[in-house]
Amino acid sequence: MFGILRAYILIALWQARPGLAGYDVAQAVTFCFVTQAFIGPMQLFGGGLAIPQRIRSGDIALDLVRPAPLQLWTLAEDLGRAGYLLLVRGIPPMLVGAALFGIVVPDGPGRWAGLLAGLLLGVVTSFGWRYLVALSACWLADDRGVNVASTVLTTFLSGLVLPLTIFPGWLGDIARVLPWAAMAQAPADLYLGTAPVLDTLAFQAFWAAALLALGALGTRAIRHKVVIQGG
Repeated sequence: MFGILRAYILIALWQARPGLAGYDVAQAVTFCFVTQAFIGPMQLFGGGLAIPQRIRSGDIALDLVRPAPLQLWTLAEDLGRAGYLLLVRGIPPMLVGAALFGIVVPDGPGRWAGLLAGLLLGVVTSFGWRYLVALSACWLADDRGVNVASTVLTTFLSGLVLPLTIFPGWLGDIARVLPWAAMAQAPADLYLGTAPVLDTLAFQAFWAAALLALGALGTRAIRHKVVIQGG
């Protein structure tokens, strides 16, 4: 229902402003259902990681002494979750959108290859951000406030609510270079073919690498904090 309501809003907007942001009506509706399909795999509403609960319970001490690095095996778990949710919560909404409104379908193997790469990098970028949010529970008694702030930022700056290409002036310029844009806007543009593939993938790869690097530093920091606190 959320996707259908969004679709009707975008149809009304694009009928009033044809060609807005370089999309036609069909592309705008497709953008709606493509980003809708990303909600589960990208975990755009936050969460998806058990780290905060394990920090509060103290089980994180066991995780930190395992032979597998905490960040890497958490990433492996999240990739498995994302793949499952893409199948059960991503593709079905797109099929509903296609049946009700009709959507644009990428043509050519190059577009599909770029889309798959962009989807993977989007999931990794989302994980990198959510991992940092999860680690904040090590310093905060209650991480709910951080999660709420993260959800608001991700919802509005990822392109989930509206395409970032219609944000005006400096707000749009800033929104399109922030990490949240790599989660929904970038792979959606790859799907629609409205963005250069190599530049878009490079943008996503940059933020994925940057957030993973910060996550590695955060993991090292909580290891020292847990040891200082005695486990």
